[in-house]
Amino acid sequence: MEKPTAAFILLLIGGIFIIIGGIFVIALGGVIAGMELPAATSASGLVIGVGFLGLIFGILVVIGALMVNSGDPGKVKNESIIGLIFGVLSLFVVGGGFFIGFLLSLIDGILGLTWKPGKTQVEQPAPT
Repeated sequence: MEKPTAAFILLLIGGIFIIIGGIFVIALGGVIAGMELPAATSASGLVIGVGFLGLIFGILVVIGALMVNSGDPGKVKNESIIGLIFGVLSLFVVGGGFFIGFLLSLIDGILGLTWKPGKTQVEQPAPT
């Protein structure tokens, strides 16, 4: 069975970058919480919440990548769309995983939507 390997790899790497970006934003929230400023507590809570949202988006992109690897044409198209949507949303939440995760999920969305499975060869009966 033919699988969209390039789309799978790009979406997986993009999801990993988005997860790393979410972890980075969570760590940034921790640094803000450590500052002794009057508004630091509420700001750090907001930043940490945004980081967790980015982490969830990255996990959903990785799950989409695993589903793209199934090779089923219906699943490939649906999960490519899901990976594309969460990759674009991650751009606004955690910077798209240092912009690389967004870019890779965008390329995967295009590859996954244009992927067509190869034609299976039908065995010809032996001539008699």
